[in-house]
Amino acid sequence: MNQPLALVIDDEPDICELLTLTLGRMNIDTATAADVNGAKALLRERQFDLCLTDMKLPDGDGLQLVKWMQVHAPDVPVAVITAHGNVETAVQALKLGAFDFISKPLDLNNLRDIVQNALKVESTSDDDKSPLLGASPAMDELREMIDRVTRSQAPVHISGESGTGKELVARLIHDSSPRADGPFVPVNCGAIPAELMESEFFGHRKGSFTGAVGNKTGLIQSADDGTLFLDEIADLPLAMQVKLLRVIQEKTVRPVGASAEENVNARILSATHKTLADMVAAGEFREDLYYRINVIELHVPALRDRGDDIVELAEHIMKRLNTSSTLAADARQALLSYAFPGNVRELENMLERAVTLCKSNTITESDLRMRTPARTESDPALATHTNLGDQLEDVQRQAIVEALEKTRYNKTAAAKLLGLSFRQLRYRIKKLGIDA
Repeated sequence: MNQPLALVIDDEPDICELLTLTLGRMNIDTATAADVNGAKALLRERQFDLCLTDMKLPDGDGLQLVKWMQVHAPDVPVAVITAHGNVETAVQALKLGAFDFISKPLDLNNLRDIVQNALKVESTSDDDKSPLLGASPAMDELREMIDRVTRSQAPVHISGESGTGKELVARLIHDSSPRADGPFVPVNCGAIPAELMESEFFGHRKGSFTGAVGNKTGLIQSADDGTLFLDEIADLPLAMQVKLLRVIQEKTVRPVGASAEENVNARILSATHKTLADMVAAGEFREDLYYRINVIELHVPALRDRGDDIVELAEHIMKRLNTSSTLAADARQALLSYAFPGNVRELENMLERAVTLCKSNTITESDLRMRTPARTESDPALATHTNLGDQLEDVQRQAIVEALEKTRYNKTAAAKLLGLSFRQLRYRIKKLGIDA
């Protein structure tokens, strides 16, 4: 089967090289162009599976190319690369037909998610059927809750520490919902200046204020018939919270300078690493808005609370990095002993750095370059944890063996008897070294 082919359009050679290397690690071939005309020529000559284009090009801009592609290459998904904070341009691109956008400086993790979503790469392996990996009880509960909320249109609030993957959860909710064919519009509420917030969220009419040289569609309306994801919603000023509450209640928006309300149909998902209930008690977040957005709450667990999921995630990340490197025993133990204050995002960065800098195909503990030393076996707290862990593993092993014997080694029946999913049982059989 041929590898996917992507077209990268940017007049900066360094950006082209970075994108080419990143896509190459994802087993995606690339061709490059430095301007709009060069891109059009390549699109006429070859069949591409994906297009990534910068907004500012020597002979035009990315918006022109997006519009042209809707006529001449409508089957090629195109994502635009915008300047930091240029929300208006990104919204315009989405309206013209771009499937997504990414801001400079490039976040490579975000880029990979966008590319995988565009190509709809599917795998027959269990690990790739869901982006939420891990057999820990916390992750099983999260997956179950996601399945439930996708059938509803109620607002969902996603809580959890920074780096746990809250946007990933929001995207999964959208992609599994009836709104999957509509836009998914992520907004970092803490990145928009307060003086521009009303115009960015609600849009404006030409001449409504100095500098309003044309009509502008706001972020909320750009999510019409889709999903609006308000990340770091705790950073919204109180005045903006009042206006957002009205949008949720009335399902209408009034652009700045407009004389009438306009209907909008967007599902609201929100997230923050802060505790909103505490902010409500302190008068820093409106109680009425809190109850409106927190109709359903999902909590994304911290990586340190997910047990052996850490090793499974590490192996999956290394596979995604398209590397033949493996983890040495001391590296695995170090990962399990580390607190991961930066959660999954820190694990991704740590492994990408290790894969790049290690001198062999085996990543050791020293290659991981952890920010703080892991606890050693001489640490009483770890020793107690290890002894208790060994006892728990013995109990689990005995229970699983007994269930397998009772069901004549029918794993499906044994999983049901133990109150586990088939995937959980299979994971524990492998982890505990049970001959099944």
